[in-house]
Amino acid sequence: MFYDAGVASADSDRILAARIAGITRRHARGRALTGAEEAAALADLAEVAGGRVDLLAQQAGLAIGFHERDGDAAVYLQIAQLCIKAGADMALISQWIDEGRRRTAEARKSRSPGGQGA
Repeated sequence: MFYDAGVASADSDRILAARIAGITRRHARGRALTGAEEAAALADLAEVAGGRVDLLAQQAGLAIGFHERDGDAAVYLQIAQLCIKAGADMALISQWIDEGRRRTAEARKSRSPGGQGA
């Protein structure tokens, strides 16, 4: 059987990124968290992320870039803030914000009457 460690690593990164996204979405309220709520969120993130500050930065940046004009942008800003407080690599966040914006533009283009999704 052929085993490609690079593919396996990419798959495990995607799974871990999805788990981080789920945790942040579950804890974000779009209002100020209580101390206990924030502590629980950060503890969950620390446990799951296991020091993967790159994936925390990815989640923070995508949350901001993809959802900055959504009606629930405050929730996604809080998601980013939780990732930052959990130790996201600040140097990586801006590139993920740009990627989130790019993905939003692509999604809009594919949903437009002349786009591919029409």
